[in-house]
Amino acid sequence: MSKGLPQRSDNFSAWYNELVKKADLAENSAVRGCMVIKPYGFSVWEKMQNKLDEMFKETGHKNAYFPLFIPKSYLSKEADHVEGFAKECAVVTHYRLKSDEKSGGVVIDPEAKLDEELIIRPTSETVIWNTYKNWIQSYRDLPLLVNQWANVVRWEMRTRLFLRTSEFLWQEGHTAHETKKEAEEETLKILDIYTKFLEETMAVPVLRGIKSENEKFAGAVDTYCVEALMQDGKALQAGTSHFLGQNFAKAFDVKFATKEGKNEYVWGTSWGVSTRLVGALIMSHSDDKGLVLPPNLAPIQVILIPIFNTDDEYSTTVSNLEELNKNLMENNIRSEIDSRENHKPGWKFSEYEMKGVPLRIVVGPKDLENKTVEIARRDKLSKNVIKESEVIKHVKQLLPEIQNNLFDKAKRYKEENTRVVNSYEEFKNIFKNENGLVYAHWDGSKETEEKIKKETKATIRCIPISGEKSKGKCIVTGRDSERMVVFGKAY
Repeated sequence: MSKGLPQRSDNFSAWYNELVKKADLAENSAVRGCMVIKPYGFSVWEKMQNKLDEMFKETGHKNAYFPLFIPKSYLSKEADHVEGFAKECAVVTHYRLKSDEKSGGVVIDPEAKLDEELIIRPTSETVIWNTYKNWIQSYRDLPLLVNQWANVVRWEMRTRLFLRTSEFLWQEGHTAHETKKEAEEETLKILDIYTKFLEETMAVPVLRGIKSENEKFAGAVDTYCVEALMQDGKALQAGTSHFLGQNFAKAFDVKFATKEGKNEYVWGTSWGVSTRLVGALIMSHSDDKGLVLPPNLAPIQVILIPIFNTDDEYSTTVSNLEELNKNLMENNIRSEIDSRENHKPGWKFSEYEMKGVPLRIVVGPKDLENKTVEIARRDKLSKNVIKESEVIKHVKQLLPEIQNNLFDKAKRYKEENTRVVNSYEEFKNIFKNENGLVYAHWDGSKETEEKIKKETKATIRCIPISGEKSKGKCIVTGRDSERMVVFGKAY
């Protein structure tokens, strides 16, 4: 494994790109803007997926799957939706290739043109609501609580592994309800799930709020979000939950018979998180030595490394670690032994530091004599020697301690880099010289929002849904403002 990363303070972007590759998480594919998620990176995503899937099912949601291809006519049925996604759509126009005698290669068969072009799904609202028209007839069919795990394609010009790729993996929930109140409650329930997952499983503190009109999802009435702050001071939208009102129900004529015998349009929601969360995990916790993973998501929580000089020492030490590994796994601790003989211990130490394994246990001949082990923490880069008999107890204590420490550290960073600003000059200086989250008054107009974005590259990350409203004056226009909103530069 090659060693060394650019320093975060020198070039955060280069540090991130190198870390993704050197930690064996992902690499660029032959298709521009797409990525290959490697087994180690995919195992992190799987752990995210499994936990979220469990949380969705606990609240009554069921998984389904809908087609990758969407008839182009579907997108035109919801005006805001098509406008929001039109520039990102990949379109299938033909269904066959044929041999080209001149070049010896293949070309598109002009006679195989589709009667209707197909969009490779950028999101599934249209195809799902067209399906719901057949599933929903009466109030007895509601609520309909469906989630799917899928891939989507949004043709991106500037890409970065995990954070923004032309194809990515995600979950998208789509629910239908009898009343506006039920749909709004569903939207906030999902926001709670995302908050809990990010803070308790990913150890990433978040800010919860509602998006401005400019920033909300195309086709939604309201978009709620969870925003996280990365170590370079930029905000990252970690998840969104949309109250769709009756927009898609009306576009696709999805009605139900009420208990009173009337026909009414259903109320809808949609919500999702993606493999972007892996990027959030990396940028929230990692350091100049490599990845730092919270134990709740680490594919390997404890790596066991033998130290030996002779074949006899190798055999004895590995045998000891195999017994320890068995005991760890019996206690539901994800552990592995690296018994490779063709790499020195120091090389292995660096490899697992790069991969962010929370705990490293080392055993050598002297440890066998003394019945001790050396245990090292990835989060603090500290180590100490403990009795072999206390390993299980010690590991069980350390893993939640590491999880909490990572959350507390990220929370301190977020608090230290969140400021309240009362003048536009101060606002501009902050985003000229540094980043972070900024609370400031805004007059509520799109014009002011766009002016701020053009002059500072900062956008409204959210209008907080917690805390009291405090009236003031817009920092740009001086007009009345009902409450502060949160600005930041974002990925």
